[in-house]
Amino acid sequence: MGRGKIVIRRIDNSASRQVTFSKRRKGLIKKAEELAILCDAEVGLVIFSSTGKIYEFANTSMKSVMERYTKSNVEHQQLLNPISEVKFWQREATILRQQVQNLQEHHRQIMGKELYGLNVNDLQSLENQLETSLLVIRMKKEQMLTDEIQVLAQKGNRIHQENIELYMKANLITQENMELYKKAYGTRGISPSASRNAFIVNSYNLNTTTAADQNSNIIPIHLQLSQPSL
Repeated sequence: MGRGKIVIRRIDNSASRQVTFSKRRKGLIKKAEELAILCDAEVGLVIFSSTGKIYEFANTSMKSVMERYTKSNVEHQQLLNPISEVKFWQREATILRQQVQNLQEHHRQIMGKELYGLNVNDLQSLENQLETSLLVIRMKKEQMLTDEIQVLAQKGNRIHQENIELYMKANLITQENMELYKKAYGTRGISPSASRNAFIVNSYNLNTTTAADQNSNIIPIHLQLSQPSL
């Protein structure tokens, strides 16, 4: 048999009332925390007991929640009144113009203009800002150059490996052609000079990887057919 419907009314027994308050308070705070996590919401919860004790929960900070609530409430009340709405947007426009003016003035000072009226501390602060910005720019530049060097080094290694593979293929073709030449004409009438000149491949040291080898993009390979001896 299911549970009966609970009548929502004040609990007369003080002990039972305190137990119910403690249980439901914990459940309410748990639900508020879950709401903040699941929905990425800013949640603030304030509970006063019958004895005047305060309990609160905020996923950011209670001060931040209250300030946001107060500001939002004031803006909402102003928007309900057309005259107040006009004044509100006028104040917002004034604030934005002042911010733009401050940014423009700061930009001119960074460019070394309109430095009059600045004391030594202001100039020192401006100098520190410029040094910090310059340091960040240099670090970014060095990082980009380092990345480019690494990319070029990897590309050079790939080209070097491809050249080695091409040399090995050319050498294999040379050997196969020599074998075909011997099968076709035999060893009769082949002088040592003709055997050497049948296929000429420039020497290439596979075990040496000097800087000059890595920077070389082309390995010259010359193939030459010799005239058969009659």
